Amino acid sequence: MRYQIPFMTTLTVIMTMFFPACTGKNVSAVPEGKTLVWSDEFDQDGAPDSDKWNYSVGGNGWGNAELQTYTNKRENSEVRKGILSITARNDNGRWTSARLKTQYKAGWKYGYLEVRAKLPEGRGTWPAIWMLPVGDKYGGWPRSGEIDVIEHVGFDQDRIHATVHTRAFNHRLNTQKSASAVVKGVSSAFHVYAIEWTPQWIQWYVDGELIFRFENSGEGVAEWPFDIPFYLILNVAIGGTWGGEKGIDPKLQDATMQVDYVRVYQ
Repeated sequence: MRYQIPFMTTLTVIMTMFFPACTGKNVSAVPEGKTLVWSDEFDQDGAPDSDKWNYSVGGNGWGNAELQTYTNKRENSEVRKGILSITARNDNGRWTSARLKTQYKAGWKYGYLEVRAKLPEGRGTWPAIWMLPVGDKYGGWPRSGEIDVIEHVGFDQDRIHATVHTRAFNHRLNTQKSASAVVKGVSSAFHVYAIEWTPQWIQWYVDGELIFRFENSGEGVAEWPFDIPFYLILNVAIGGTWGGEKGIDPKLQDATMQVDYVRVYQ
C-alpha cells in the first residue's frame, strides 16, 4: 500500500479473474504439513490484544495523500463478539481511522498467512491487508520489499488486488507485479484472503482459489528481497492517490473492515 498510485495505469502484469457471489463456504488452502504458529481469533471484547498488535498513529498523508488520521482509540478499532472492526469515521470532514500492525510483536519469513475479512464499501475507501519487512536489510522502501495480500478501492467495488513491490518492480518504474480478481460480495460477506510464501514463490488465494503467483527469478535482491521476516498491517485509508482517484462519496460517514481471524502457519 505504501506509495501506491492508480492501479490500472501502472501494471506490467495483469491477471483478472472472476469468482461468483459468496456461498458462505469460505475455503482455506493451508498447505499440508504446516502448523499454526501465530493467530488472533479476536475472542476477547475490547481493544485489540496489545501483546499482538501495535498502532501506527498520525495523519501526514502516509505517502499517498490520504485524508485520515490514524488513532489508537476504541472508536476506530475494537473487538466485539469475535470480530475486530477497523472503522474510518467522518467528523465534519475530518477523517479518523486505525492502522494495526504486528511490528515489534511478531514477524515471519515464509509460511502461509490467512485472514478472513469483510471489506468496507463506499467511494473513497481504501482498505488493505499487507506486509512490510521487519528490518530494512536491503535498504528503505522498496528495496526491502512489500507484500500486499489484498487491497480494495471503493470506486471499483468487488475487485481485489494483490501486489509486490521491490527495487526492480515498483510503481515508480511502472514495473510492479500485480493481479486483480473480481470477487462478488466482498463488502456483504466474509472471504478468506491468503498468501503462501516459499523461497521460490509467493502465491495469493481468495477462498482457496489461486489468483496470482510471483516467482523468484534468481536474479538477486533487486527482484526478490523476500528472504527476510515481514510483519502484518491491517488498515482502512480514506482518499489518497488511488483510493480517492474518483473522489469521496459526500454521504460517506463511516467505513468498517471486519476481521474474523488472522492465522499464520509454518
